[in-house]
Amino acid sequence: MERPSFDTLELQFDGQVATVSLNRPDKANCMNAGMWAELQTCFEWLDQEPSVRAIILAGRGNHFCAGLDLAMFGTVHGDSSELARRSEHLRRTILRMQDNLSAIEKCRKPVLAAIHKTCIGGGVDLVCCADMRYATEDAYFSIREIDIGMTADVGTLQRLPKLIPDGVARELAYTGRNMDAEEAREVGFVNRVFEDREVLMREVMVIAQAIARKSPLAVRGSKEMLLYSRDHTVAESLNYVATWNAGMLSEADLQAGLKAQFEKQQANYED
Repeated sequence: MERPSFDTLELQFDGQVATVSLNRPDKANCMNAGMWAELQTCFEWLDQEPSVRAIILAGRGNHFCAGLDLAMFGTVHGDSSELARRSEHLRRTILRMQDNLSAIEKCRKPVLAAIHKTCIGGGVDLVCCADMRYATEDAYFSIREIDIGMTADVGTLQRLPKLIPDGVARELAYTGRNMDAEEAREVGFVNRVFEDREVLMREVMVIAQAIARKSPLAVRGSKEMLLYSRDHTVAESLNYVATWNAGMLSEADLQAGLKAQFEKQQANYED
């Protein structure tokens, strides 16, 4: 597939690892209408690109993401003067924005969020869709929607309680307070905290490259099972993984992996 081009994102490759960077540094990477749409286009393309095995999500400039570009509020209700039609337009807009970010979660390749400095509002929605999160010491997180009189509506309130203790998620949602990087690590929202952005990007790349060396089918199957198990019972999930491996277990990958383990070498897997 032809590589897409973007106005609000920067897409780079290092071997089989893609790095998607929010690219509005002069606006603290606020998420305008273009960025919401481009995020979905980008991650749907990465999902289909066989040469990509892992993805890093980062931000250019001094901040990871300062949330929704407030200029979008002037367009979310549409042009109709009739209340019900304006309300329907807003609902459709919210559903579309949810889909924009859900493309990150649905992408079959693991997504590693590398977060520095500011991550608020829509930025939290964004990183909740990633497989795992890493942060700099100066990073902080805040569900700021409560401070402008609205309920967060594109994923934080649905995903965050699955990632951290429910009471902590509620406190953050109700108060809008900042959660610093160390607290985020303590509650399990981020895996590790690094000194600065340079170290963060280097170390997250090491993790992404380690993932990229594994069997792509096995990694994609693991992500599928983890997401499915989050939303289903243990019995349903056990049944699903049995069915999955009955059809998706690669004999070639299994033999390559066993041979590499026996010979203490790195296995080579087909994309």
